[in-house]
Amino acid sequence: MVLQKEIERILLNPKNQEWLAILKGFRSGAVYGAKIRFPHALVMTFLFRDGPIEDKVRFILRATFQHARNLAFFATIWKTTLLVLRRLNGGKERYYDTFLAGFVGGWFIFGEDNPINQQECDVENTSSLTTDVLPTHQICFYLFGRVVTAYVAILQKKLQLRTPPKAWAIFAALIWGSVMWQFRNHRDLLQPSLAASMIYIYSDSEKWTGLQNFLLYNK
Repeated sequence: MVLQKEIERILLNPKNQEWLAILKGFRSGAVYGAKIRFPHALVMTFLFRDGPIEDKVRFILRATFQHARNLAFFATIWKTTLLVLRRLNGGKERYYDTFLAGFVGGWFIFGEDNPINQQECDVENTSSLTTDVLPTHQICFYLFGRVVTAYVAILQKKLQLRTPPKAWAIFAALIWGSVMWQFRNHRDLLQPSLAASMIYIYSDSEKWTGLQNFLLYNK
């Protein structure tokens, strides 16, 4: 009881709020990533993946860990970069700081061009479209990304263009920078369940009243 009171005294000290919000952001990213990725990996693995059940279980756990880790570290980098930018600007956040922070996080966390990072984007997009978008719209949104990607590949082939170095890293950084800027400045225009997931990770992690809703619960 004494230890809990001392911990809560630290948690509720306004001087610690900015740094503790980064820690809670890490926690929220990990929790949300696991909640989203585990059922997705479970269903897709047992429906479409062959092999012994031990291999399937290992794949599910590895995919869940990867997604939870990525969202946790992205939230940490985004919040930390924002804090640094605010400190450099006299404690004030500029209009484009959220984009810069998202760009940095996207570059370092999702910037490696591999199937895992490409799949991470698919999981985020499809999971955020399931509750408030008509099935026909959901299919079209999913295909939109595939069609644009194919057109880029066709154009590249026709013009015999080489893929620029770090092309995927730049793409990932721009996407994450853009969505974080939109979330901060035009949240009402984002797809509702996408906005809800981002609120859970990035906004609710700014608030707590004690140890329980800092560590165990989101609110």
